[in-house]
Amino acid sequence: MSSVPLGEDLGIEASADLKDRLAACLGQAGVLQLDGSQVRRVHTAGMQVLCALFRSRRASGLCTELHGSSEALRDAARLLGLSAELGLAANEQEDKLNEVENAA
Repeated sequence: MSSVPLGEDLGIEASADLKDRLAACLGQAGVLQLDGSQVRRVHTAGMQVLCALFRSRRASGLCTELHGSSEALRDAARLLGLSAELGLAANEQEDKLNEVENAA
């Protein structure tokens, strides 16, 4: 299993660099973990690059996971309707359950 940090900036200006960095991981065997814990800035272009990676690897039968996603990354995925595509939908449901449990 390999882990790739996404860094802080997934803005449009950084999307070409992100694409180049992730292109090297397209055919990588095994589970690829992306660390989104440091992401602070997100644009749609960055999300498109992530979705393309997930879809391409899935089509090749390879697993890609997003771990440690920041609030900015989760919010962008939710607003763009990409939570399920990036494997964040289950995490959002768990967060909601925890909020309800901790409300008392």
